[in-house]
Amino acid sequence: MSTAVKGTTRRPTRRQRGVDPIPRWLIVIGAAVALYFILPTLIVIPLSFSSASAFEFPPKDFSLRWYENFFTDPIWLKSLGNSFLVAILAALIATIVGTAAAVGLNRLTGRLAGFLRTLLMISMVTPAIVVAVAVYISFLQWHLTGSLLGYVLAHAALGVPFVLVSVTTALGGFDATLLRASSSLGASPLHSFIRVTMPLISRGVITGAIFAFVTSFDEVVIALFLRSPTFQTLPVQMYNSVTFELDPTISASSSLVVVVVTIIFLVPLLIGSRKKTR
Repeated sequence: MSTAVKGTTRRPTRRQRGVDPIPRWLIVIGAAVALYFILPTLIVIPLSFSSASAFEFPPKDFSLRWYENFFTDPIWLKSLGNSFLVAILAALIATIVGTAAAVGLNRLTGRLAGFLRTLLMISMVTPAIVVAVAVYISFLQWHLTGSLLGYVLAHAALGVPFVLVSVTTALGGFDATLLRASSSLGASPLHSFIRVTMPLISRGVITGAIFAFVTSFDEVVIALFLRSPTFQTLPVQMYNSVTFELDPTISASSSLVVVVVTIIFLVPLLIGSRKKTR
């Protein structure tokens, strides 16, 4: 009897750890990678408040002279306005084209759908210089170099893959029976798309539009090929301020670009988190 009791006694188990604990070495690597990516920002932002006439880190004296120079120089302001205008129009076109392509390809199956999806994604994996040369040669024949339309079309082509990926991911959880139900109630295909499909994939559309906007706003390689004396974007002006003249105003413009892009990415996340809490 005692032997049976001894056999059935359980050994004290170790304290159970949390579900899928993150190893410490992975946390260290993640922190190192994050620090590596934000390190340029930690250098550029303090430089923008320096009072020196040359790049000096760490700055000895602090001043707002370079921000004042940025917001009073018509060349910088015009370049900033051009960047915003091109990015908004390019994001709008890329969102429309990418959403339509994602919805259409979602209903196709087989090799044709895969081929078309790969064809629309080529610009994402092709080196920027190759795309820039191809765009420049084509736009020279069409007389689009140095024009607003040329910038918008080129940047929209870069933004379409981001919208396509984002909307395709959103369509992965879409229930097609909702469209059949809407059609059975007498709704037209366009009305069903606006009232049924769009609300369910709106987050993917907004995410893709943000990526398309940011991609256009900070694109510099194609912009260098398409620039003209009368029209250039902010990244091109920043490039010129470094290559042709050492203008510390670029530190102020870089800080503003970082702040604008960060706000654009954070606002949808904050809105989404508030909706979840409600």
